[in-house]
Amino acid sequence: MQPTRVIGLMSGTSVDGIDAALVEIAGKDSDLKVELIAGETYPYPPQLREQILEIGTGAAVSIADLAAIDDAIAHAFAKAAQLIQNGHQAATLIGSHGQTVYHRPYQGLGNLGYSLQLGRGALIAHLTRITTISNFRIGDIMAHGHGAPLVCKVDAYLLSHTQKKRCIQNIGGIGNVTYLPAQSDDWLSQIRGWDTGPGNSLLDLAVEHFTNGAKSYDENGNWAASGTPCYPLVEQWLSHEYFHLAPPKSTGRELFGVAYLHQCLQDSEVYELNTADFLATITELTAASIVHSYDTFLPKRPDQVILCGGGSRNTYLRDRLELLLGKVPVLTTDETGLSAVFKEAIAFAVLAYWRNLSIPGNLPAVTGASQEVLLGEIYGTYG
Repeated sequence: MQPTRVIGLMSGTSVDGIDAALVEIAGKDSDLKVELIAGETYPYPPQLREQILEIGTGAAVSIADLAAIDDAIAHAFAKAAQLIQNGHQAATLIGSHGQTVYHRPYQGLGNLGYSLQLGRGALIAHLTRITTISNFRIGDIMAHGHGAPLVCKVDAYLLSHTQKKRCIQNIGGIGNVTYLPAQSDDWLSQIRGWDTGPGNSLLDLAVEHFTNGAKSYDENGNWAASGTPCYPLVEQWLSHEYFHLAPPKSTGRELFGVAYLHQCLQDSEVYELNTADFLATITELTAASIVHSYDTFLPKRPDQVILCGGGSRNTYLRDRLELLLGKVPVLTTDETGLSAVFKEAIAFAVLAYWRNLSIPGNLPAVTGASQEVLLGEIYGTYG
C-alpha cells in the first residue's frame, strides 16, 4: 500500500488557533507508520476567536449568525490546509476535528450525547478541492458513547511500549488521558481513557481576566511559578463531583469555563491570594486533578507519563506534575518521536485515514460506546 498524504486540522477548547499537520501515513493499525512533514499553528482572526469564545460560554446567537460563524471557521480551516502544503507534495485527504463549541456527554435516560463542532467539512472540501472527513464524534455518540476522548486508539498504535505502562496525557484546554498497558495478548482490551478535567482552560481564562484581555496565556507558567499554591483551596476544588465520577467520562468548557473560574475567584477571596498565588493555585488544580485521576481510576500509577498538547510547554505545570507523581518519569511525546504540539492534529489525520479505509476509530472501553464504529463523515469534491 502506497503512503497517503493527509492533513490533520485541530482547534481545541483553548481556541488559541488551528493546528495543522501534514503527514504521510502507511499501514493500517499494528503496522501504522506516520511521518510529520510539516506542522504549524495558524491563529484565528481576533473577531472570530471572540465569537467562538462567546458561543462556548452560552451567549445567545441567531441561526443565521451561527451559520456565518460555521462558514468562517471552515474558511479558516481551509486556509490552514492550503498554507501547510506550501512547498510540499499535495495531500489527498483532510481530517478536520473542527471547533467544539458545545459538548453534552451521554447520560442514559433514553437520550444520546450531543457534541457540536463548527467548521463544516463540506465547505472545507469545496474550498480546498480535497476530500475532507469531519464530524468524528457523531458515530461514537450514536453507539451510546461519549464521543470523547477519540484519539486513544491512535495513541495505542503510535505510543504503546512492550514493557512499560504509559499514561499519554494531553493538556489542551481540557486534559485527557490514554492509559496504555504494556503490550501483551490482550493489551488492547485494557486500554482506558477519559477527560481528567481542566487543562489550560482555567489558567488561560484567569490570565485574560487579570490582564483585561491583554494576555491570553501564562508563557512557560512563569507568572504562576512566582506565586505559591493554596493547598486547602485545591483540596476544596477537588471535591467537585466530576473528579469522582468513574470513567467513561468527558467534559468541556460547559463545566470548566468562565462560570467555574468566577466560582474559583469567589472561593479564593477568603484566602486573600494575590494574582500570582491564584494562578499557581489554578495550575496546581490541573496537576493535582490529573494525578488524583490516576490514583482513583487506575490499578496503580503508570511507569511513565508522556505529555502532549500546549500544556506540555508549561514548564511550571510540568514541574508540579513531576513533584506530585514522585518517582514516575514525566516525558513529552517529542521524546518518543511524535510531536507534542501537533499530536492531536496528527491523530485526526490518522482517524481520517482509517475512515477512508473503513477501519473503526473508536475504543468502546474508553468512550462507553456499545461497539466499534467508523468515525467521521466523508465530503468529496464536485464540479
